[in-house]
Amino acid sequence: MFQGSIVALITPMLKSLQIDLLRYEELIEKHIEAGTNALVIAGTTGESLSLTPEEWQCLVKTAVSIAKGRIKIIAGTGASSTQKTLECTQIALKLGVEACLIVTPAYNRPTQQGLYEHYKYIANQVPIPILLYNVPSRTACDLLPETVVKLAKISNIIGLKEALNDSNRLKTLVSMCNEDFVLLSGDDASALSFMLQGAKGVISVTANVVPKLMQQMCTAALQGQFHIAAQINTRLMPLHKSLFIESNPIPVKWLLSEMGWIENYMRLPLTPLLLEHQAMLREALMTANQTTTSIQE
Repeated sequence: MFQGSIVALITPMLKSLQIDLLRYEELIEKHIEAGTNALVIAGTTGESLSLTPEEWQCLVKTAVSIAKGRIKIIAGTGASSTQKTLECTQIALKLGVEACLIVTPAYNRPTQQGLYEHYKYIANQVPIPILLYNVPSRTACDLLPETVVKLAKISNIIGLKEALNDSNRLKTLVSMCNEDFVLLSGDDASALSFMLQGAKGVISVTANVVPKLMQQMCTAALQGQFHIAAQINTRLMPLHKSLFIESNPIPVKWLLSEMGWIENYMRLPLTPLLLEHQAMLREALMTANQTTTSIQE
């Protein structure tokens, strides 16, 4: 159901720090035109923690309305509270999204049994496809493979976004999970490696900046055109790395503003990109967009 290049969409803002819905709609159209396979709305890259419930609903509703079935919409509905996660997931279902991405509860550090019960409860209450999301660097909570395997037996838990750059972890997941269970990378720099080992795609920050190139790289990898995928990924690697030179989404919003796609505003505690990092991002974008002879297999 979900594969290829899936963008973790940013949330554009005006100087007033209100959501810039005009630019937001334009971004969605750009991704549809570029062939991006799906959009994640109001995830970490979308500054979900700084959004009000009303703003979150507005973003999801607007994305569904604009998409009109042309691109799949995934709503970020995870929270540290199981009840709040449930409520957001119920709303997302009513708004018409294709799936929900639910991050492990942050800060309260549940046990593996707690994680299992958390996801099981939500899945049993809301009949919508659910993608698990494991990102220990942000949540201080690691969803282990054996827990993922247990959760994968629940019919509407369909996949996992794994942000750990750990090839052994992926091998374990591929060997233990049913082949219908969708494994997605949550780390741009290792996404190609993950796909070559069995993952179906990536939920990407880089795709905000170069959606067509990310789509081409993922498509080549999934079609077995590994040489082409590797060539594209080599061009993208400086972007993969520099987009995390400061906390996401600080670098990607700065670079998109340089490209003229959005204004460079975000809410505290996030702050604008430091001057000392700007040259690196410009150079990375130039490398990605460099004019070369056509890529050949």
